[in-house]
Amino acid sequence: MQEQPEPAFAPGLTARVELTVTDADTAQAVGSGDVPVLGTPRVLALAEAATVAATTTSMPGGSTTVGVRVELEHLAATPVGRRVLASARLVAVDGRRLQFDVTVTDGEQTVARGRVERLLVDRQRFVERAARS
Repeated sequence: MQEQPEPAFAPGLTARVELTVTDADTAQAVGSGDVPVLGTPRVLALAEAATVAATTTSMPGGSTTVGVRVELEHLAATPVGRRVLASARLVAVDGRRLQFDVTVTDGEQTVARGRVERLLVDRQRFVERAARS
């Protein structure tokens, strides 16, 4: 009987990252609208940063994860100067696929929620393939 290697990731991993909204984070600045509030692309980037942070301590050598699917509801506007917190929780592992539930909050208010799926890849091989494209 051959011994199975321990999986690199297990459901339950969590991480949080925060951001104080600046003019550079607004919909006006990132080109996703014309209002001076936190832009959806920045909300998504923050949510993804939380998923990356959740995998950091368990990442196998030479590996990384890349985003492959996102479902995100941006529910509330956040003005410049407010602090938002993105939280990610690994909820499912299917081979190399990692599925996270994510939330972004401004105090008690939910700014955004959704799911982010990432794929575990060999970093060097991924970069080499991208360069050939």
